[in-house]
Amino acid sequence: MTESTTPRRGTRHKPSVLFVCVHNAGRSQMAAAWLSHLAGDRVEVRSAGSAPADRVNPAVVEAMREVGVDIAAETPKVLTVEAVRESDVCVTMGCGDACPVFPGKRYLDWRLTDPAGRGVEAVRPIRDEIKALVEGLIAELAPAPGTSAGTSG
Repeated sequence: MTESTTPRRGTRHKPSVLFVCVHNAGRSQMAAAWLSHLAGDRVEVRSAGSAPADRVNPAVVEAMREVGVDIAAETPKVLTVEAVRESDVCVTMGCGDACPVFPGKRYLDWRLTDPAGRGVEAVRPIRDEIKALVEGLIAELAPAPGTSAGTSG
């Protein structure tokens, strides 16, 4: 791919990522939490839903708590055009045509099982799959200090 994953604005630009799913109560909340947890302040993180639920899925909260990531205080947020416009990368997770598209943005579609209506046992593999995808995204957008993306050893 020749597409740049990190826009060049001035000197050091902090990449921003928006995770979107329908209810912003499961997949996108886990992805945002993983990105914040693993990348720290190297990446700006947002999440939203095209039809937000009234609360984050309790099984998702519990599954994330098991790995030391507390999202109990999070609340689903509505997807806005501004959130997409302000993000470098928009990762969709089943929101279909509800996600606005802007030129110059990078769009990824992660096909993940929806944890809605599932217990914590069923959420764990989804959580772990999201973690692996987020780790790959971090390696591209904001590698840890002392490492460099796109080089081999």
